[in-house]
Parts: sequence; C-alpha cells; structure tokens
Amino acid sequence: MTPAPEHGGDTAPPRRRARRFLRHNGLGLFFLTTFLLALAGQAVAGHAEFNNQLVSDGMAPLDFGAYLASSDFAVDVTENWQSEYLQFFLYIFATVWLLQRGSPESKELDRAGTESDQDQMAGRHAKEDSPRWAAAADWRGLVYSRSLGLVMGTIFLLSWLTQSVAGVAAYNEEQLRRLQAPVSWAQYLSAADFWSRSLQNWQSELLAVASMAVLSIYLRQRGSPESKPVGASDSATGVEG
Repeated sequence: MTPAPEHGGDTAPPRRRARRFLRHNGLGLFFLTTFLLALAGQAVAGHAEFNNQLVSDGMAPLDFGAYLASSDFAVDVTENWQSEYLQFFLYIFATVWLLQRGSPESKELDRAGTESDQDQMAGRHAKEDSPRWAAAADWRGLVYSRSLGLVMGTIFLLSWLTQSVAGVAAYNEEQLRRLQAPVSWAQYLSAADFWSRSLQNWQSELLAVASMAVLSIYLRQRGSPESKPVGASDSATGVEG
C-alpha cells in the first residue's frame, strides 16, 4: 500500500497528474475547446462575409485585426451569448417551481419550491465539507443559495447590454454607408434590428430547452446524466441515469 504524502502534496508523476486533470475536467475542457474553435471559425467566416459586403458597397476591406475590434463582430458574438445565458437563467429559476412529469430535467413531483434547509444541506444542516457560505444564517447564505441563477442572470444582462451598444454602432455604420441618419442608443433599443437579433436567438434556445425536457420523457441516452436509465418508466420523474 502506497503511504500518503507527509504534507498532503501530490507525489504522482507529472504525466499521471496531467492525465488525471484531463479526466477529472474533461467535460469543461471539451466544451471550452470547442467554443474557442467555433469562435475562431466565426471570426474567419464573419471577416470574409463582412469584407464581401464592404466591397459590394464600394468600400475598402478591413484586415482581420480591425474586424475583430469592430462593432460588427462584437454584436454577432454577444447576441449569441445573451440568448444562451437567458436560457440557463430561465431554466434554473423555472425548475425550482415548475415540474414536468416523466422528465429527468424536472424535480420529483412532490419537491416543487426552494425545499427545506435539511434537504438542501444549508444553514445548521450544512456538512463539514459544505461551502462556507452555505452554513451562514445571514445575507451570505441567502445570496449563496441563489448564486448560480444570479450570476447567469447578470451575465445575460451584461451580454444584452453589450449587444445593444455594439449593435447601435454597427447599425449606424450601415446607416452612414447608405447615407442615412444614425440613431441614438435609446432609439436603437426600440428598433426592429435590435429585437430581430434578440428574438431570433431566444426562440431557438427556448425551443431547445422545451424539446429536451419533453423528449427525455420517452427517449434515452445510455450513460448520460441528462437521460433516465434505459429501463426507467416513462413516468419516472427526476431520475437520472
């Protein structure tokens, strides 16, 4: 039996530690890597499309660095981010109270609501390894117990604000190319362009969440925690594989 290190340090060889790190963080690393690849692909394709539009308007094309710093690239990126975080924000808060019979995306049918401190291992029911703020009986416990939804909602609002600022700049650049008057930020917030960009992303994200909640009642993905066990009843609710 291998003795434990005296000071709690990790004495495994670096290669083994690296493999363990990749194994323990594979899900996050996979999606972060694919996000960066998709962002890079969007930048390359968006740069080509934007320059094609400039050339067709009789203007000089932008180099790649200038495009990355442009309002057009910023608005294209942030309009996708805000819709994703809106999806998670609504999902996190809606699933506190709303149920879907037979879905692993729902809580069990008798557990709607914020649940007791005992169920949530909060306050005086916190465990030794619980986060420090989970045991707090003051504002810290209140904030921490809702921190995931609050952070998701904050990122959504910041992304939406950034989209509106970048969007009005991109919109006014297009207006000037057409020899039309620019608009203010407040005017842009009520413009069809802003709401078209927002709503076309919102509807796709909300449809995807609804599809996941309902299709997971009847369909299975073996080994996935987003699915019920293969042999679970269609009516089993809040059960994960």
